Amino acid sequence: MNYLIGIDLGTSGTKTVLFDENGHVHGSETIEYPLYQEQNGWGEQEPDDWWHAACDSIRSVIAQSKINPSDIKGLGISGQMHGLVMLDKDGKVLRRSILWLDQRTAKECEEITAKVGAKRLIEITANPALTGFTASKILWVRNHQPEIYEKCAHILLPKDYVRYKLTGEFATEVSDASGMQLLDVPKRKWSDEVLEKLDIDKSLLGKVYESQEITGLVSARAAAETGLKAGTPVVGGAGDNAAAAVGTGVVRDGLAFTTIGSSGVVFAHSSGIKIDPKGRVHTFCCAVPGAWHVMGVHQAAGLSLRWLRDNVCAEEVAEAEKRGIDPYDVMSEKADKITPGSDRLIYLPYLNGERTPHLDPNCRGVFFGLSGIHKRAHLIRAVMEGVSYSLRDSISILREMDIETSEMTATGGGGRSFVWRQMLADNYHCPVKTIDNKEGPALGVAILAGVGVGLFSSVPEACDSLIHDKSVQEPIRANSDVYDKYYPLYQKLYTDLKDSFNELATL
Repeated sequence: MNYLIGIDLGTSGTKTVLFDENGHVHGSETIEYPLYQEQNGWGEQEPDDWWHAACDSIRSVIAQSKINPSDIKGLGISGQMHGLVMLDKDGKVLRRSILWLDQRTAKECEEITAKVGAKRLIEITANPALTGFTASKILWVRNHQPEIYEKCAHILLPKDYVRYKLTGEFATEVSDASGMQLLDVPKRKWSDEVLEKLDIDKSLLGKVYESQEITGLVSARAAAETGLKAGTPVVGGAGDNAAAAVGTGVVRDGLAFTTIGSSGVVFAHSSGIKIDPKGRVHTFCCAVPGAWHVMGVHQAAGLSLRWLRDNVCAEEVAEAEKRGIDPYDVMSEKADKITPGSDRLIYLPYLNGERTPHLDPNCRGVFFGLSGIHKRAHLIRAVMEGVSYSLRDSISILREMDIETSEMTATGGGGRSFVWRQMLADNYHCPVKTIDNKEGPALGVAILAGVGVGLFSSVPEACDSLIHDKSVQEPIRANSDVYDKYYPLYQKLYTDLKDSFNELATL
């Protein structure tokens, strides 16, 4: 039997999963590490914490499975995107990595826009300058820590640091590189124009590969630390959402997925390059060669329901504990007893500002229409519906861009809720399904490794073999009719409140 390893380097921890060539799990291990937030809006991690977590988790899954490491034919890495890793000429880490969630770079984003031009930046990198992306972090270090920048010889993304430690190679791949704001996304290569205008030396950046290409082989030193066999191929892998797309089978036109975790993501595959000139959604190279994906990001999806659980739903939490089930399951049951529209109660899920479609850090959460008839169950359903309306914003933009979304897969914690999936189907006007595996990004990069080493002929062919539907929910016409009436008002509320949000931010 042949085996493959998928490593998913997340913000809270690294998960390593060992699969056989049929997609069955033979070992899984997650190791957590700290997040450093020394100032408001900052977020950093130690790159070597990622490496130690990768080493320990690889050793663990090999031990769990009791297989011979020589039977592991390839390895892929998924990772949190946008983080800045800076190394000196000897490959030593110069400072903690500045992560995707770090918001310190607003002035650097203004600098990037001024130097490249707002329109030209979107044409090349497919996105406006954002604080989360890597380019602004590079400029921040140059502006604020010039002594560190002067020593920098290599710039890597989080998963690519683990690749370097495994193979000794300085490399990345197109999906993760798309989020650096230094890649020519339509041409799938570094942008000489952007690098020149930002005065960033191209030699600092790694070689760009397609996601399933072999980027290097496990070194003897890394083999000793991980338990892998020296010479094991390591493929490009993918950024977390691109890897999740492969792991859920979203690898052809018309297919999309919605993730409801703390944040929300709507992700659609596109065989042609499609860029929103308004910058409301992100366009990146996807893990399928010659294809792209378009993605909307919503800041407080599952986070909104968690806020309600922690601050309002003590009774539901107590009931869940008594019944031995998840509090969210009880909350879904309560929401299911309320009719669509929540008796004219609308929730705006802007607890942490918003990215899609407004790109507004000042907007905040709102319950609109609250009256004496509303109970906790109404609040629960209104929150779930408000998040669904927010995700529908992304669907509306995708369809405006002529990107088909005829079939949707639901993932993440929120995707477990039958009630929430039905809301999505009713709002999207398309079926919403679940699949029979839960490994997402780890399976996705293991599939990429299998393609890279020749176990599968292509990414779509591998997905057809390994990923299968579990459930499908069709839209209910009567519910869709209700939501079609509420959704325009939901959209209007942001416009009506925008100036008030800005005023609130100054108080």
